Amino acid sequence: MVYALTEEQEALRGQIRQMALEKVAPRAAEIDREGVYPWDMQKLLAGNDLLGLAIPQDYGGSGASLLTNCVVAEELARTCATTSLIFVVQKLAAYPIVLAGSEETKKKYLPRVASGECLASFCLTERKAGSDAGATQTMAKAVDGGYVLNGEKCFITNGGLAEVYSTFAMTDPDKGVRGISAFVVEKDCEGFSVGHIEDKMGLRGAQVSEIMFEDCFVPEENMLGGRGEGFTVAMKTLDNSRPLVGAQALGIAQGALDVAVDWAREREQFGSPIGKLQGIQFLLADMKTQVEAARQLVYRSATLSDMNHPDLSINSAMAKLFASDVAMKVTTDAVQVLGGYGYMKDHPLERMMRDAKVTQIYEGTNQVQRVVISRRLLGKI
Repeated sequence: MVYALTEEQEALRGQIRQMALEKVAPRAAEIDREGVYPWDMQKLLAGNDLLGLAIPQDYGGSGASLLTNCVVAEELARTCATTSLIFVVQKLAAYPIVLAGSEETKKKYLPRVASGECLASFCLTERKAGSDAGATQTMAKAVDGGYVLNGEKCFITNGGLAEVYSTFAMTDPDKGVRGISAFVVEKDCEGFSVGHIEDKMGLRGAQVSEIMFEDCFVPEENMLGGRGEGFTVAMKTLDNSRPLVGAQALGIAQGALDVAVDWAREREQFGSPIGKLQGIQFLLADMKTQVEAARQLVYRSATLSDMNHPDLSINSAMAKLFASDVAMKVTTDAVQVLGGYGYMKDHPLERMMRDAKVTQIYEGTNQVQRVVISRRLLGKI
């Protein structure tokens, strides 16, 4: 079965592509060079009602399917991965609230997130708890009226910029992952602070930081789901957001392929375009095949998410795994097509290659994706 887009989704793709070419692409190199969060891009996405695309209509969003969201992430990443990340993280951070928030919590936070009035952040990773969520050391102690959080998070996208943080902390350490609970934490809560801001290889315009909790009080109504349900909330969130990371990786790969094809048509060596050389032709053919295969996996996983299909988890992992590996390979091969020029900052490929790398790492490393896939295949043995 081919996972194709509807006419409406194709029309949206065209609109996002045009916007990206006209308004995002001219800023991409500067965003990377300056390494400063691009508020103008955030305002562009908010002004086009894109930051609430995944949020239900009842709470100020568009209620669009995950497949539609993947189309947007793909087209933005085709020119600027940092701008795509603004879109991806807003959906990722809002999803725990959509999934497990009370009606009051949803009404309180989601409309402002959907409008872009405030940024949101997904606050899970710690120095000693990356792939191993069961090693979470941030603690949430029950007190009268709520919980007091103590601990540190790291590698938090939008850290210090976001006003709303979907945060995961241990309420019952003796229960392992079943002792993790989820909370909405606001930036202005007493005891909340921002630590070290990271200097990154790629996605230079995204702000990634440590987040510190020191006797940070969170009211009981800000718990997402029940006590001990945080790990389930986190895993369901990641199952539904990994296709979006796959789409981001797919967009980076497609953008690199675009550049390589144009170069092969125009660059002359030995008296003719290098696209006439069989070595270049074979390289481009393999790149195109890999991109299209990744697109089908990403679209399939997004479609299964929209269907609430029981096989979502394995397909989500496969899509993220394959698309991010393709992004890394295609960007590397595209640099090779341009030769020495591809290595220079005058051309976008070296930036695309750096941006592609993190798609193999965040929202679960590709080694973790392989664990998810193999466990679903083998079951208990």
